[in-house]
Amino acid sequence: MPMNIVFLDQGTISPQTVLRTLAFPHHLEIYSETGKDQLASRMSDADIVIVNKVKLDAEALSAAPRLKMVAVAATGTDNIDVLTCARRGITVSNIRNYAVHTVPEHTFSLIFALRRSICAYRDSVRTGRWQEAAQFCFFDHPIRDLAGSTLGIIGDGVLGQAVATMGRAIGMNVLYAAYKGRVEMGPLYTPFEQVLERADVLTPSLPLDGLHAQHDRPRGVRAHGPKTSLDQHGPRRPR
Repeated sequence: MPMNIVFLDQGTISPQTVLRTLAFPHHLEIYSETGKDQLASRMSDADIVIVNKVKLDAEALSAAPRLKMVAVAATGTDNIDVLTCARRGITVSNIRNYAVHTVPEHTFSLIFALRRSICAYRDSVRTGRWQEAAQFCFFDHPIRDLAGSTLGIIGDGVLGQAVATMGRAIGMNVLYAAYKGRVEMGPLYTPFEQVLERADVLTPSLPLDGLHAQHDRPRGVRAHGPKTSLDQHGPRRPR
């Protein structure tokens, strides 16, 4: 009997991404987006649900009595109630080791923009500041080199390691943060609080789920003063 598969939010995936042809009998329904009020009707007969951003909490999962698998079209599973899935025997899969070039390159595009105040200078030029400068230069915004600065990385997976490699190539001092509250992780790791104190640039490279959410606390960063702080989507607190 063919499996019923529902992709709830293909619109969140790049148009250049081609879905792999499945090698087993199935019926595939694809939706560009799915609202909360549409989940029950679209998942009621599903054996497999593919999802990227849509939140599948216990209530949403209860509308899918046949559900056997949730395939997350991303790395993070924070939008899935994994405990409910485990209780019901529903397999939750995600994508690992993808965007291993894209994410680190994006991270450094943001780091350069923040440390060199690229966006601030662009905006100043647009408002005529260059034409006003008497000597063909102006220094309204800070310009900081990356070489010699300290890069704090929270997360030592494939993406964190790739960011570290790029940082070292530029001449940055790289610190891997130990898990918050742990001190026995070995000499390759620096205690979490020390990374907050010493890093000029902070970048988390880890899933936003219950296990890792303790690291994703802007309050902890603010306690140690302003930093160039990035997440995997954009800047937080340029210094």
